Amino acid sequence: MQMKILMVNKFLYQNGGAENYVIRLGQYLELLGHQVQYFGMEDEKNIVGNKSNSYAPHVDFRYAKGSLKKIRMGFETIYSRTACSAIGKVLTDFAPDIVHLNNINFQITPAIIYEIKKHDIPIVQTLHDVQIACPCHRFYIEHNGRICEECRNGAYFHCIKNKCLHNSILKSALAALESYYYHKRDTYNLVDMYICPSRFIAEKTMNAGVDTKKLKVIRNFADIIADTQKEQAKDNENLKKYPISADYNITKGKYALYFGRLSKEKGILSLLQVCSELPEIHLIIVGSGPLEKIVREKSEFLPNVQYAGYKSGGELQKLIADASFSICPSECYENCPLSVVEAQTLGTPVIGSDFGGTKELITHGKNGLLYKGGDNKQLKNAILTLWHDDSLIKAMRAECHKITPMVLEEYAACILSLYQKLCTEKEAK
Repeated sequence: MQMKILMVNKFLYQNGGAENYVIRLGQYLELLGHQVQYFGMEDEKNIVGNKSNSYAPHVDFRYAKGSLKKIRMGFETIYSRTACSAIGKVLTDFAPDIVHLNNINFQITPAIIYEIKKHDIPIVQTLHDVQIACPCHRFYIEHNGRICEECRNGAYFHCIKNKCLHNSILKSALAALESYYYHKRDTYNLVDMYICPSRFIAEKTMNAGVDTKKLKVIRNFADIIADTQKEQAKDNENLKKYPISADYNITKGKYALYFGRLSKEKGILSLLQVCSELPEIHLIIVGSGPLEKIVREKSEFLPNVQYAGYKSGGELQKLIADASFSICPSECYENCPLSVVEAQTLGTPVIGSDFGGTKELITHGKNGLLYKGGDNKQLKNAILTLWHDDSLIKAMRAECHKITPMVLEEYAACILSLYQKLCTEKEAK
């Protein structure tokens, strides 16, 4: 059964994990013969779109100047009538069989759920964060670096009290108002099915009032080259044709690896502090983000730390496969971190903090080590344990190779089965 699928996400260009998910899944579904179009914000960086050329207006509330402008823009980030009108045009012209939502809050807004329901189209949504349970979507207050769940049970005023969003009372008030508005209307239960990449996010979403029957746990797929053959991934044969670039020589000898977003909540500053106390540890850092400049500067003063910039594809995968172990030192709740999934798929053990869904992926002492998130002493001990025990690393590699990864082909089959089930149920009504 060939389907018409509308993928919806606020950003339609490579901006993070959610965007990689939307674009890669959409491209693969097209390869299978399905028609896929995309709806999101208008932006010159967009690399996918729709034939109606209809998009939500570009909204960046962070840079609005003046209180009145912020308030007007703020209400548009709660209920966007223009986004409803724009997606309505796409729904009429494209007439999709299914709409697959992703990150929509603050720009496209959950208001579009009502517009989709007017067209009587089933809705699936992948939860990339805890947007339904937390007004600022992270259970994390960045300006004081702490995990916070004070808004549980609908007490969203804590978002204002703690200035959770960008350390701003106004922005936090608008975020709290959004949560109160859509939970009061029970909007989120209008979505037919939620795809939860971890049991952790499924539990938090259920506790926020979503019907447990609408929650389906499907782990993120490992976006690995030639990963359809497990033996290829095991032997790293699929990586041999992707040599490391000659512009830097970083893979000589033993090394630990951090790859991912360079931001405070990901624990990169804590990792740098720990490695400054461990001169014998060779750490390579790969990635980009708001702390890129700081990471670059600190690595210049730490002879055992090397910042390799942003890498992707086979180049990144070889770095992961050749590492003794990788480190996921997040200081916020993780959902289903792709850095852990991809490392394990390539046979690389992971040291990870025990926050959120990470502990669903790492079995302590078997395919990696878990430590108490935010505890630098435990992180330091975990790094030393693996660095000085090659036999343990070898045993953990063997355990990683026993893990059957969710590859894109398998993941797409699960998603298509879910799409078809919802369409069949709609026809039966």
